[in-house]
Amino acid sequence: MLVVAGCGSDDNASSGSSSGGSSQSTPAAKKIKVGLVTDIGGLNDRSFNQLANAGLEKAEKDLGIEGRVLTSKANSDYVPNLSTLAQQKYDLVIGVGFLMADAMDTVATKFPTTKFAIIDVDATGLKDKPTNVTGLLFKEQEAGYLAGYMAGLYVKDAGGDTIGSVGGQKIPPVDHYIAGYQAGAKAADPKIKTVNGYSQDFVDQAKCKEIALNQIQQGAKVVFQVAGQCGLGALDAAKEKSVQGVGVDADQAYLGPQVMTSAEKKVDVAVETAIKAAQDGSLKGGTNTTFDLNNDGVGIGKTNSDGSKYEAQVQAVADKIKSGEIADIPDTVSK
Repeated sequence: MLVVAGCGSDDNASSGSSSGGSSQSTPAAKKIKVGLVTDIGGLNDRSFNQLANAGLEKAEKDLGIEGRVLTSKANSDYVPNLSTLAQQKYDLVIGVGFLMADAMDTVATKFPTTKFAIIDVDATGLKDKPTNVTGLLFKEQEAGYLAGYMAGLYVKDAGGDTIGSVGGQKIPPVDHYIAGYQAGAKAADPKIKTVNGYSQDFVDQAKCKEIALNQIQQGAKVVFQVAGQCGLGALDAAKEKSVQGVGVDADQAYLGPQVMTSAEKKVDVAVETAIKAAQDGSLKGGTNTTFDLNNDGVGIGKTNSDGSKYEAQVQAVADKIKSGEIADIPDTVSK
């Protein structure tokens, strides 16, 4: 563990004192400035951006770094926000989300000496191939598969035949979740039907609620929200119609007893991991770090009383994914 220097101490000062005939000192952790740029979901999305900020705050506490968050209200804010932090000589600038890919490519190319990291974007696939960007990727399909397997078992026992999912925009991280969810449900019950829709929005809860209500009307006994703040509307629909909901990114069990479980993506862990690497000099630009079940970067959250009946079966599936017995979980949605 890193030893964090107290406020006001010199970066070059050492902690510890001489003991006996020899002395050892532990150098204070390097103090760096880290900036975080949210996507348009904002810090109150109760999932993706909130998790990223939690990772930054934990790094401030545990690693002694100086952090700053810039909130994006529109896509047009991405370039100015990223540029502001680079111009202010932040040691690491983190972009939150796939929607920021083009902006990250533009700004990182313009500021080649600044280190950047971006969540949900393959750094090697950026248009101008900047070598100062690290991608923080997740195997969301693994978390989706576990949630879908639980949903499939529940629906089968409940005498239903349909599960639903509500995505925000049809982008890879969203579809990874949904594809895994559908595959997991069909592994639990090959006869199950899946319905899926996209709100094309990550903020407006009414849009996601409308899609979820429509899916419930079609017979969906479980609705998986993959739409950030917008998706909270889908979980409201599940509560209103007394069906099961599945949260996303963060553990959303606290939103109500209708949340069977949550497909978790530990964005907070990824953010802190990137900050640690930037602090100790091991962060490598032009590469990706991938988080999955094996390194505890994805998983499922708390289960309600209905979901808890299937925890042992879902854990057995998780173990098979980790061992490779279950492989090639789909990450694309055909419909």
